[in-house]
Formats: sequence, structure tokens, C-alpha cells
Amino acid sequence: MKDWIETEVAAAVGDAQASSPTGVRWRAPLVRYADARDPLFPELRRIVRPTHATPEELVPGARSVIVWFLPFEREIPRSNAPERFASVPWADAYVETNALVRAIAQRLSDGLAERGHASAVLPPTHNFDTETLMSDWSHKHVGYIAGMGEFGIHQMLITPSGSAGRLGSLPTTAVLEPTPRSGRPACLWRLDESCTACVDDCPVSALALDGSFDRHACWALCRENESHNGRADVCGKCLSVVPCTYIDPVAARLARPGGAPAPMT
Repeated sequence: MKDWIETEVAAAVGDAQASSPTGVRWRAPLVRYADARDPLFPELRRIVRPTHATPEELVPGARSVIVWFLPFEREIPRSNAPERFASVPWADAYVETNALVRAIAQRLSDGLAERGHASAVLPPTHNFDTETLMSDWSHKHVGYIAGMGEFGIHQMLITPSGSAGRLGSLPTTAVLEPTPRSGRPACLWRLDESCTACVDDCPVSALALDGSFDRHACWALCRENESHNGRADVCGKCLSVVPCTYIDPVAARLARPGGAPAPMT
């Protein structure tokens, strides 16, 4: 089953690249799996918001959650260098990747139904409460449970392919072996306080080294960007030219002789 899932995700990415109207491209997708009965799912009602759903509430009899990460091709984050407004390539990638996340979810859901398994297709974004700016199904928190990566000080998930990309997830009744979580930080600040790049790059100081996050300031800038670029309410400065843009920098450091810093390329 996993081979089929991962082949379908890769095929969907290939189809999207072949038909992209703006030339958006992605690196190889990542796919991970969570046990729908993992005790961390009910904990999201405390960590995220009291109304956060469990897989069972979305799909009665849910046994697994499939999570995928679509990392942007390197030129897209490079275009989004630190300045106030998001680049047009970044905005285009956001719009087209959201469409791809939806397409993957539907493709997997249809294939699972043919194999006798129920699932629930969920929106990739804009499924949040407009007052609290929090969601009842957080793809990044679900991704953490599925072993996709670890949270950085920028509040985003750092995967083995970095943090510049988009996540999707699909709860299902199919039984799939869960991916183990790493159990170690992926963020250099959380490791040894050696990196503050994402906090430094935020144009509105929405991030802080104590882990706090002014989501309303962040959202206001995203809306300002939409007015500027006419495409999407995005920013991404905290993800674009930092050590965790393309890689897990802690894994890279641990793999380098003497623990030398990894390059931001």
C-alpha cells in the first residue's frame, strides 16, 4: 500500500510540473504516516485549540493518517530574499502548491476508495478561524505526529528536505505502519541557540526567541502581500534564506566532521 501511495504522490507532482502555467517546480516529495490512535492527536485540543479534530471524528474507524510534504525547487525560496514583500515566484508557488495538495488528497482518496478504504479530503489552507487564526485540523501538527519533522522557532515544521514547501494530510481507515519521530530538534536555535535567522528576517517582528508568535501581525503582512502581488496572502521570509530552507540543519551538522555548520544553499 505504501509503495502505491508514494508512487501516486510522485506522479501527481510530475503531472503538476508538466502543466504548471508559471513554471513552478518541486523537489522530490516526502511521505510519512501516523497511527490515527496516537495519543498526541487528542493533545492537539490543548496544544492547538479545543476544537481541533481527531482522525476518528473526520473518518469513523480511521486507522492512519497519510502526510506529504512538497518542497519547493531551490530557485523559489532564493527569489524570496529578505525584504518586505514576497516575491512573485513565491506567491505563484504557494497558489499552485495548494492546488497540488488538493489534487494529491483527491487522487489518494479515490484510490483508497477503490481499495475499500474511507478517507477525508481536507483543504490545504484557509481552514482557520478568522478571529483566532487557528485551525481545527493543523497539517503541520499532524505532520509532526507522523514523523515528518520537528518544529523550528519559526513555528514551521523542519523536514529532511527543509521547511520551504507545503504540507497535506489525509486520514483514512487503511492500516499503515506509522513513521517514527526523530526525538531530536531540527532547529539550530532549539539545539544550541546558534541561529536566529528566521526571527531576524521577519519584516514585522512576529517571531520571538522565547517561542512566542504574533500570528495577527503575520497575517496582516500576508494580506498586505496579497494586495501588493495580486496573487496570494503569503510571506515566507522566515523560511526562504535560512539554514533550514532546504534541509534539516541539525541532521546536516551531526553528519559533518566536527559538527561544522551546514551551508544555506
